[in-house]
Parts: sequence; structure tokens; C-alpha cells
Amino acid sequence: MTDYYEVLGVPRDATPEQIKKAYRKLARENHPDVAGEDPGAEERFKAVSRAYEVLGNADKRRQYDLGSDPSSPSGGMGGDGMGGFGFQDIFETFFGAASGAGAQRGPVPRARRGQDALVRLDLDLADVTFGTHREIPVDTAVTCPTCSGTCCRPGTSPRTCEVCHGRGMVQRVARSFLGQVMTNQPCAACRGFGTTIPEPCPECSGEGRVRSRRTLGVDVPAGVDTGTRIKLTGQGEVGPAGGPAGDVYLEVRERRHELFARDGDDLHVTMSVPMTAAALGTVLTLETLDGPQEVDLRPGTQPEQVVTLKGLGVGHLHVGGRGDLHVHVDVAVPTALDDEQTELLRRLATLRGEERPEARLAASHQGVFGKLRDKLAGR
Repeated sequence: MTDYYEVLGVPRDATPEQIKKAYRKLARENHPDVAGEDPGAEERFKAVSRAYEVLGNADKRRQYDLGSDPSSPSGGMGGDGMGGFGFQDIFETFFGAASGAGAQRGPVPRARRGQDALVRLDLDLADVTFGTHREIPVDTAVTCPTCSGTCCRPGTSPRTCEVCHGRGMVQRVARSFLGQVMTNQPCAACRGFGTTIPEPCPECSGEGRVRSRRTLGVDVPAGVDTGTRIKLTGQGEVGPAGGPAGDVYLEVRERRHELFARDGDDLHVTMSVPMTAAALGTVLTLETLDGPQEVDLRPGTQPEQVVTLKGLGVGHLHVGGRGDLHVHVDVAVPTALDDEQTELLRRLATLRGEERPEARLAASHQGVFGKLRDKLAGR
């Protein structure tokens, strides 16, 4: 008994899809119209067809696996008259989608949607904090002003294709082992459009669009961050033949600020204060994105202590409100003292009993702003 699995080159546990794929490949390779002068091609083609007649049919394959060959001595024509495989299999094998049920019918539209565009938008911290309006120049495709997207010289119009008569498809006769088969193919004369452009527009060369620079106005909301994309619907390239425009995506990149560091919608800044001001307490003025703001330092303010100014951070995207501004205190210890200043500090140390202070260990910790710096630095 012939080993049909070996003929198709598939394992005995092959799936129906694997069997069909193997058959299509071997049938195409060994078909007389393809193999040419190869004398053994016809016999191999018959053997492949016999194998698929059996293995391509679930009932016949089950009988074959039980030890009997359900094919007839002549090569076996199944109940459908094609040995277990139908016309659709043959058409797809030799002619592809052009002759199958999924073949494209009718002319294709000349007008198509234009491409999307991605534009980088560099913003300062103040822009993302409060929102801003920007005018952005872009080089893109716009509808041809001469032909208004018709692709034709003014005063002319598209002409019905004389080859396909407006169908966009033409029929071709192909030879196969079944005889002559009619197939549908896109018309080469009109490229499947069904019409031709006898006199193309001289400005756009029959494209229906030209390159131009234009300016897009965009309102950037508060709270955007690096990587945020803003979509401008229908502001991209106009499609060929006046087709609908694509979209423009603005990708935000926030410039680094020299003083303020951003963490989400909160801002952080370090303010250096004299040792005496930290010890005695004071009110200092800090220049923020909202203008001058008073920072109240309580007596005994410690290094890395944080004073939070509510609502002075970055605006919350889409939901309103703002984050906070966190002021990290950096106590500046004097390094160059004159004799009088040195004496005053010694007297203060004497009054506080700190002439010879004992070292006291404290738990190692990192201030909030130090952690933020490390986070931004990628450490």
C-alpha cells in the first residue's frame, strides 16, 4: 500500500492545514505546465493528487490509517468528482486570489487617505505647568490649488478606460490541467482605477496634491510630559487625488529647567539659607514660576527640611488643579570667619555647652530631594 504521508512529505499526525499546504506546494511544482520537459512530473502530480484525495478527506484518511486504501485503482475520484479536493483548492493553488471568491471586483478608488505625521514639540517647564498655545510650521502634502484634487488639467476630466471599460479589471485566459480558466486581473492600462487621466494637471503631475509649508495652531494643555502625544485629527497629509487627510501627532519633549525638578505634577527646588536664618527662623522670598512667593522658615529649621507650597506645581492634565512646590532647605555653614565672628560663635558654643561636643551617631538617611536627584540621574 502506498505511503501517502511520505508522498506529501508530512508526518502521520499532520493537521489538515499542513496536508493541504504540502499538496498545494507539490501540485504546483509538478504540474505539467510548470515542470516543462520533466518526464516524471506528470506521474508525481498524479501521485500527489491521489495522496491528497485520501488524506484530504477525513473519512478516507480514517480508513487509510486503519490499514485500507479507499482510493480506486484508477487514482480515485471521490464523491465530489475531484478526488476529495474541490475547485476552490485548485484555483487557489494555481491562480491565487485573482480567480477565487475573494478576488477584487470593480475599480479601486483613485482617492486614498493621506499619511499621518509625527512632529516633535519642545516645551519649557512653564509651558507644561500652565499650558500654552503654539504655532507649528509643518511641511506636508496639501490639495493641489490648480486642479483641486481632480488630478486633471483645468477644463478636462478623467476618461473611462478603453481597455477595461471602467471595470478596473480585465479577464485573462490561463491554461491549467483543467483546461482554459478565466481569471480577473487589475487592468494595466488604468492600474485598476477604471479611468485614465488624459491630460494630467501640470502643477501636481496628476497626483492631485502638492508639497507645501503651512502653520498649525495647537493649544497645549497643562500637565503634558515628555512622551505625551497630542493628536490633531485631519491635519496630516492630504491623500492622493484629493483623498482625506491623515492626522498629525505632536510628541512633547520637556526641556530641563536649571532650578526646578519635576516629579509627576510636583516641583522640587533647593533653597540655600544662612545658618543663622535657619537657627533663628525667618521669612524669605523665593522666585517661582508664579512669581515671588514667601517661604516661612521656623526657628531651628534643619538641613534638608522641606517646606511645601500648595498648588504651585504643574497643572493636572485633564482634571484641573495643580501639584505642589516642595522647597528643600540647604543650610549654608560659613567657611570664612573673621576674629569677631569666630569669637561670637565660641561664646555661643560655651553658652550651649558645646565647646567639646560628643559625637552622636544618627541613622543614615537620604533626603527627599537627594532621592529625587538620584532618580532623575538614573542612579
